Amino acid sequence: MSRLRASRLARSVKPFLARGGPKGLRCAGCRLVPSHCICHLRPNVHTQAGMCLLMADIEPLKPSNTGWLIADVVSDTFAFGWARTEVAPELLALLNDPQWQPYVVFPREFADNNRVVHDVHNTSDKRPLFILLDGTWDEARKMFRKSPYLQNFPVLSLQPEQLSRYKLRRAQSDAHLCTAEVGALCLELANDPHAAAALNAYFEVFTEHYLKAKQQLPVDLTDDVHVRLQELMQHS
Repeated sequence: MSRLRASRLARSVKPFLARGGPKGLRCAGCRLVPSHCICHLRPNVHTQAGMCLLMADIEPLKPSNTGWLIADVVSDTFAFGWARTEVAPELLALLNDPQWQPYVVFPREFADNNRVVHDVHNTSDKRPLFILLDGTWDEARKMFRKSPYLQNFPVLSLQPEQLSRYKLRRAQSDAHLCTAEVGALCLELANDPHAAAALNAYFEVFTEHYLKAKQQLPVDLTDDVHVRLQELMQHS
């Protein structure tokens, strides 16, 4: 993720100025202002699944992006910038690696019925690789339609039982989950509930720190969201 962000910054014609923080100063590790850094709260958990983030153009530059949280929790996370006319050779190599079974995570109504699945089929010789289209809803639909190298993989259609808890950007619908929430649901389907719980807790802590930094308020490290994350870290 850091490599992708650095590459995107290098291509910028003008500086990307994220809101918040004294003169835009942010921690290089967690993208929060230094006073509200969460690097010391990063969970270390084992996961069998992998994550592949296809990211819209400026998504790696946004501090509110939650794909970073997946990369912090899931060690086998791969991030690539998306372009309609180009595809990274490293991405194609990953998708063709025999250790992985890729799943494109997207709503069923946009895919042919014969590609849609609702479960992950764990096998002894293949690990699930969840392909997450990381961007706005319109950007994600464009990525789904215009990425021919994804067309032969099953489409995993999630069926969340709750609305999104994401508070850092306005979504078109409360039913649209943010990237970290989608990642946690995928981990659940991959039979990795502890990693899913850790990612959810880490996401809630990140949200709390982000909003408190915006409001210039201190964070209570003893509140419910922090205690939940600490308990999960102790049992990693």
